[in-house]
Amino acid sequence: MTKFKVKKAQRIRCERLLNRRVISTVDVVGLIAMPQVNLAELVTQVQNNQALASFPTDTVPALAAMPEFAEQIFMAKQRSLEKPLILMGATTADLWGYITGSETEQRIWRQVADRYWPGALTLVLPASDRVPPVMNPKDPTTIGLRVPNHPLALAILRQTGPLATTSANRSGQPALQTMAEIEAQFPQVLTLSPKAIAELTASSHSEAILGGSGTPSTVMRWCKTGWHVLRQGTIQWDRSL
Repeated sequence: MTKFKVKKAQRIRCERLLNRRVISTVDVVGLIAMPQVNLAELVTQVQNNQALASFPTDTVPALAAMPEFAEQIFMAKQRSLEKPLILMGATTADLWGYITGSETEQRIWRQVADRYWPGALTLVLPASDRVPPVMNPKDPTTIGLRVPNHPLALAILRQTGPLATTSANRSGQPALQTMAEIEAQFPQVLTLSPKAIAELTASSHSEAILGGSGTPSTVMRWCKTGWHVLRQGTIQWDRSL
């Protein structure tokens, strides 16, 4: 199948899901309860679309899938496809191929990324054709990007590559804050075992490093006239940028 046909098939699938409005969790992959796993198992299953994953970040815990399988997140959360997902990566370089812009624009964007990443800032930028339409069905011309400042999130993202993410909660409900809450509400979602967490953080006190700020990231969108605040979060925007 050509790249054009793949993109067209993805758009058609998105439109069908949008027309359904209410998304059933019956369609979600792997509804059998899954155990806590090590890093290698989590990476393999996520990359093969065998499961969603959840992991802590510096803000609120994330629910994640490979970008091409992002529709699974909408299904699990019962989330409207009118709400876009965020593409999260381990480094700026990992994310930069998913956007497009002039040299001047990219220089401005990179200056902001270098200042705030890793950190609690999401940048909404023009999307390149690498971004699957299901990441943002209502406006596939843009994509939100973020590099989290959390050791477990970065350890996972270094192995999986960029992931489609959103907060771990049912749509319209508060973000879940602990792995125990997430496992109870999303038993089909993979999480790292305490042993895996300890190995990755060189600490036996895993709960101490699981928590984030509890506040979502600040979201800034680039427009031709400059930056616009879409959501105020933990980062206070420097208006001189």
